[in-house]
This record gives sequence, structure tokens and C-alpha cells, in this order.
Amino acid sequence: MKNELAIFEGYQIRRVYDEKSETWWFSVVDIIRVLTQSDFQAARKYWKVLKGRLNKEGSQLVTNCHQLKMPAADGKNYLTDAATAETLLRLIQSVPSPKAEPIKLWLAKTGYERMQEIADPARALARARETWQKQGRSAKWIEQRMTGQETRNKLTDYWADHDIKKGDEFAILTNLIHQEWSGVSVQSHKNLKGLQTENLRDHMSEAELIFTALAELSTRQIAESEEATGMVENKAAAKTGGRIAKKARLELEAKTGKKVVTQENFLPPGKVVKPIQ
Repeated sequence: MKNELAIFEGYQIRRVYDEKSETWWFSVVDIIRVLTQSDFQAARKYWKVLKGRLNKEGSQLVTNCHQLKMPAADGKNYLTDAATAETLLRLIQSVPSPKAEPIKLWLAKTGYERMQEIADPARALARARETWQKQGRSAKWIEQRMTGQETRNKLTDYWADHDIKKGDEFAILTNLIHQEWSGVSVQSHKNLKGLQTENLRDHMSEAELIFTALAELSTRQIAESEEATGMVENKAAAKTGGRIAKKARLELEAKTGKKVVTQENFLPPGKVVKPIQ
């Protein structure tokens, strides 16, 4: 299962991708929130009443919902009612809302795009490039972002093959590398840039991307040379790899007088994303 956040008209919609069934599961409350144009607490109450009514009617819609762990505003994961796009398309019919048709189209599009990307992974890269171009990123930045992602993928592939579990252990090692090269944790770096749920790498400068890639490349090559297996050995490789990039960063900063890690981001001016509460 992989947690991911999507945005619909400024609303955060939590979703989880089940790789085994190749299916997206969306937070029901988040969809209700969009349909009712209400805050999170009001949407929860609305869903509670609607769920009770559907149960009394003997509807299978509630049965088709499952509780999956999703992140909340406090950063912790909690069990949340989730449903597939197919179930949600039927559920939406029970909620009178002018947003019904737009969100139906959005859900259908989300599922279709994912099916295309599974069949042809190059589509995902092409779509990412197109999105960054629309956001005004330079060709040089886009190339660095994609090169960095390839470097990242090779590292996580190595971890997966050497007794590192996806999820918490990946996150621990990633944060360790980041802390070593940049001097700040991933979360602190996001806070510095004023980010909430946005992907940190999508808001890095060219220099930040380059040093992140250098740290992860160094980590992988050190791990490979030492045949690092398990958390203890890979933590050691992560620290060493991060320090190599840190040394290069400090030398550059001494020459230029400019900090590599900055608060600059690519957030649209004045854009406000309604957070999950």
C-alpha cells in the first residue's frame, strides 16, 4: 500500500494505492467534504448520518468501504473509511451537490491515467514533465529532477533487495541521508519552504536537487561496494554518503557565499490548499 495525496479544486484528497490489486482507494470523508463544500468535521458528521441511512436501506455501498490507515493533520496515521473509484461513483449519487459531475470526471480520469501508466511507465514520466512545464519549470530543472528521481529509484531498488522494508525503514534512511548532507531533516526542510503535503523535491532548487542526488548516489555505491544488508549496515552507508555531499556543499557555499538549502519554493502566489484537520 502506498499513501499519496491528490488535490481537487484546492481540497486535499487522501488516497492509497494497492499494488497487488492495482487499485486506488480514496478517503470517503475527503470526497464528502468536496461534495458538501464543508469543513472536515462537518463532512465527518455528514458521512456518519449517510452511512447509517445506507445501512438501514441495505445498500452494499457501505460494505464495499474498507478502513485503511491514512495520514491526518497531526502527521499520524489513522484508520479511515476508504472506497474505490467505482464505489465512490455510486456513492456520489446519494449526495446532492453541484460538485457531483466534476468529481465523477476527476475520479474516472485518475483511475484511467493510472491504468495507462501501469501499461506504459513512460506515460508517468511524460505526464510529470508536462506538469512541470505548465508550472513554469525550466528545461534544465526538469532534467535534473528526472535524473535525481532515477538515482533515487536505483537506491530504493537496492534497499528493497537488501532487507530494507518499504515505508518506515525507507523513510528513516532517506531522512538520515538528507540530514547528513543538508544539515536539516526532511520535515524541517519542508517547513523552511512553507510546504505542507507537497513533495519536497518538487520545490527544490537546482542545487538542492543536485546535492540530494549526489548524496543518494554516494550512498548506493558505498552500500553496493560493502554489500550492505539490513538497517544497521545501510544506516552506516547512508551517513557516509550524506557526508560526501555535505563536504561538497560546504565547499561550494564557501566559494559562492550562498546557502544551498533555502526557503525558496515553487508554490503559486496566494494559493491556499484546504488542509485535512
